[in-house]
Amino acid sequence: MLDVRKLRLLRELKHRGTLAAVAAALSYSPSAVSQQLTQLEAEAGVPLLEQVGRRVRLTAQAEILVAHTEVLLERLELAEADLAASAVEVTGVLRVATFQTVALTLLPPALSRLAERRPGLRVHVTELEPPQSMPGLIARDFDLAMGEEYPGHPLPRLPELERAELTEDPLTLAAPPAWGATTVADLAARPWVMEPSGYASRVWTTGLCRAAGFEPDVRFESTDLLLHARLVETGHAAAFLPRLIGAGLPLSGAPTRRIFTAVRRGAGRRPGVIAFREALTHAAG
Repeated sequence: MLDVRKLRLLRELKHRGTLAAVAAALSYSPSAVSQQLTQLEAEAGVPLLEQVGRRVRLTAQAEILVAHTEVLLERLELAEADLAASAVEVTGVLRVATFQTVALTLLPPALSRLAERRPGLRVHVTELEPPQSMPGLIARDFDLAMGEEYPGHPLPRLPELERAELTEDPLTLAAPPAWGATTVADLAARPWVMEPSGYASRVWTTGLCRAAGFEPDVRFESTDLLLHARLVETGHAAAFLPRLIGAGLPLSGAPTRRIFTAVRRGAGRRPGVIAFREALTHAAG
């Protein structure tokens, strides 16, 4: 019978890309990872890895094994969830990845509620943007990750994950009061602060400016929305700010970004996940 631990190493290689990355994530040496995968290849009786330059990649047979491994791990997630649910107390460690606005606004009251109601649950929090946290969740670096969707830019539904909607956060127009702007078009000749290219929020904000008839003069780029708010406050830039980070002028159509939580498929029944989601929902409400 194939060894689940070795199968997981093969899965990790698919998601992380290199033997060194797998070794670092699981606290193994690269040679130990290589040895385990060689043993798995012997057990499977088919080639699982092929050399491409200085790296290795999975064969078609390895991809088949990884697909079955995903199913096995999902069943194990369910088994762990059912075992944990049978306990009277919610205990253990929950590793959470969240982005800045949730970390600043919803997380503190959620943690306070958990400390009062679920004192046995230990929550480890990492601040990380969704483009990095979702792959980390799939790779089992985290147990739960926070995500966001901007209007007109839905994220792909990854088969490895299941998500739960948390709240909708209104998006507003923010500009220094001295500029006297009341619409996006009023800011055509002004400097802007936006998130870097490649982020869904940047695509959305650029689209709003173009719809108003101009290409935004982006002088500042940052994922730090507190910096965005500070640049507006000090008179240096205009910005589109979510309501959670600061109040601005309402936008036409009252657009919102959707904030959600995601876990690996099968893990949504874990008592720690259920308790954390309940606390977040209470905070958002």
